[in-house]
Amino acid sequence: MVEKTEHSMRAKRSLGQNFLVDGNYVSKIVNAVHPETDEVVIEIGPGRGALTRELLDRGANVLAIELDRELVPQLRDDHSGTGRFIVVEADASEADIRELLDQFYPETPKAKLVANLPYYISTAILQHLANERHCLSELVLMFQREVVERITARPGSSERGYLTVLVEAAFAVERLFDVPPEAFRPRPKIWSSVVRLIPKPPSPADDPAFRRLVSSGFSQKRKTLANNLKAGYPEPNIALAHAGIDPKRRAETLELSEWLRLYALLAERTKP
Repeated sequence: MVEKTEHSMRAKRSLGQNFLVDGNYVSKIVNAVHPETDEVVIEIGPGRGALTRELLDRGANVLAIELDRELVPQLRDDHSGTGRFIVVEADASEADIRELLDQFYPETPKAKLVANLPYYISTAILQHLANERHCLSELVLMFQREVVERITARPGSSERGYLTVLVEAAFAVERLFDVPPEAFRPRPKIWSSVVRLIPKPPSPADDPAFRRLVSSGFSQKRKTLANNLKAGYPEPNIALAHAGIDPKRRAETLELSEWLRLYALLAERTKP
């Protein structure tokens, strides 16, 4: 009989799995989370449980959300004995975090969240977490470094895009540290980076219409704002001019405040 170890749980390429195995980086991430005794920490994609173990060792209650059904039983066997671990099989880009907290920790209004997230779900998961941020106090997330460069890009940077504005509208972002490929198994070809996100209060940027505007503005990055907005908005040159924005500018040059000003003006113009 083959002993079941963490190394016998193979990573699935289809799920973008790269398991963190370097204890130094596990500790750095958990230090960034800074869990207090009996604090609730939501962990997305615990995988083999490297972060899970250290979070539990530091006294946290861990509510894990795992998509891979083959990992769930092993995670439950490994950690349920602590009395402070719950794992649910679900897609974190769709999971209702408020509902999960109400079900398992009804006296917890807000929880911290930690995750090692694959590139292919970065936009979907960040958009979902932005919608769910009312029940989160702080998020520590690891992405491929290119994703972090995008979400931290300043106005004027070629890396700035729809995802940048979405995250900037919902969170205060702090880039923490990079993680090399050799910290994972299997070893990816790229570096990863860890960021801290602090939720911002609700704002007009949460409106789906605001997100549609930003998405339209970035639809073809080489084109001017006026050209990109022509398809969905009447007389975009006039709207941009009224918002104090040169129609010849490109979307990547706009600050969040300018997007919000343009959105407010367009919303006013379309009122019945």
